[in-house]
Amino acid sequence: MNNHHITPPTDMCIITTYRCPMRCKMCDIWQNPTEKSREIQAKELEILPNVKFVNITGGEPFIREDLDEIVEVLFTKSPRVVISTSGWFEDRIIQLAEKFPNIGIRISIEGLSQKNDELRGRNGGFDKGLRTLLTLKEMNIKDIGFGITVSNSNSADMLSLYHLSKQLNMEFATAAFHNSYYFHKYDNLITNKDEVISNFEKLIALQLQENSPKSWFRAFFNNGLINYIEGNRRMLPCEAGLVNFFVDPYGEVYPCNGLEEQYWKESMGNIRSISSFKELWESEQAEIVRAKVRKCPKNCWMVGTASPVMKKYIQHPLKWVMKNKIKSILNQPLCLERKWYNVGQDPQQGNLKKGE
Repeated sequence: MNNHHITPPTDMCIITTYRCPMRCKMCDIWQNPTEKSREIQAKELEILPNVKFVNITGGEPFIREDLDEIVEVLFTKSPRVVISTSGWFEDRIIQLAEKFPNIGIRISIEGLSQKNDELRGRNGGFDKGLRTLLTLKEMNIKDIGFGITVSNSNSADMLSLYHLSKQLNMEFATAAFHNSYYFHKYDNLITNKDEVISNFEKLIALQLQENSPKSWFRAFFNNGLINYIEGNRRMLPCEAGLVNFFVDPYGEVYPCNGLEEQYWKESMGNIRSISSFKELWESEQAEIVRAKVRKCPKNCWMVGTASPVMKKYIQHPLKWVMKNKIKSILNQPLCLERKWYNVGQDPQQGNLKKGE
C-alpha cells in the first residue's frame, strides 16, 4: 500500500503504566494494573518520532521510579512534555520539576476538598494536589495547572475550581467522563444533564469574559462537551491515528484512548516489533485502523483528539469565538448552538445514535 501521503503525527500520548494509587469512581484502571516488569522502558521510546507535543499519562505516571529517564527521552522528541497526574506523589513531582524546569504538570482535581476525595477514593488527595501546585508555582515552574473530569455530582465545584485557577494564574482544563477500554468503564453516564449543562454554560460565559484567546477557544471546547453530554454527533471530525497516537504500557500503538471493544478496538502495531516508527505509521495495518476511525460511531470529545482538529479546521471555532466574544462584550445572550461542521468527514462518524 502506498502511503506516501500520510503526514507525520504532531501529538503523542504515552501511557506509562496502569498502576495507580487512586480509587476513582469514574475510572477502574486501578483494578486492572499492568505488570511492572512488562511496562515499556525509556530506551524503547527512542524509536518514537519528533512531534510538537507529548502527554505522559497513566494510571499514575509518578508510580514509575524511572519516570525521569522517560522524560529525558521524550524531551529529545518534543519541546513540550506535559505529565497528567493525581498529585499523590508530592516529593517525586517536585524532584522531577527541579530536574526538568520546562516540564508541564497537570494535576487532576475533581472538586473541592470533600468532593475530590470522595470521587478519587483517597482521603487527602485534594490537599496533596493543591500543595504540590503551590510548591511548583513557588519554584517558578510555568506550565502548571489542574483539570477536572465532570461527572454527575461535581459540576458546581468545577466553577469554584475555575475561579481558584484564575486567582492562582494557572491553567484549567475540563473533561467529561467517558467510557472506554482505557478507563475500564462502560457505565459512565451523565444523568443530571440540565444541571451539568447549565454549569458548563456558566463556565463558557466566564471564559469568554477573559482577555485570553486561549480561554475563548476553551469555551468552544466546552461547548463541544455540552454537545457530547447531549448525545449529539461529534461537532468536528475525529482524526485520531492521523495527527496523534497513544502508546500503551505494553508498546501497542492506538489511535486514541476512547476505544470500546463493543464497537471496535484495534492496534496500529507495537513499537517493540518495528525498526522505525515510519514503518508502523505507514503500514497497511495503520491504514486499516484509520479507515475504522473514519467510521467510528463514538461521539467522544476529549482534548487529545478535539484540540488537533480545532486547529486544523480553525475557521469554524474562530467564527464561533468571534461571534460569542462580541456578544459577551455587548452583554448579549451567547449563541451556544451545537452545530455539526461538515468538513467532508463520513457522516456516520461520531454518530452513536446511528449505531444503536
